[in-house]
Amino acid sequence: MILRETLKQEIDTLSESQLQKIAEMLASLKPQPQKPIESIPIWQRATPLERVKDIRAWVAQLPRTKLSLSDEACDRGSIYE
Repeated sequence: MILRETLKQEIDTLSESQLQKIAEMLASLKPQPQKPIESIPIWQRATPLERVKDIRAWVAQLPRTKLSLSDEACDRGSIYE
């Protein structure tokens, strides 16, 4: 308790700019809150298996159409024509 009381007395003698510096130092000593996991992109936090599941879930929610490219459109040779 002696240290606490001594510090309180010292603080009372400081100027506003000195108090501001101490406030900044105290703020830097406090543990910083962790970012919520949702804010970290899945490709940074997930395992390869979790990423695969996420991609498959995303693909499954895409609209289904009967339209697709023909075999000719997918042929490597036709790309340059």
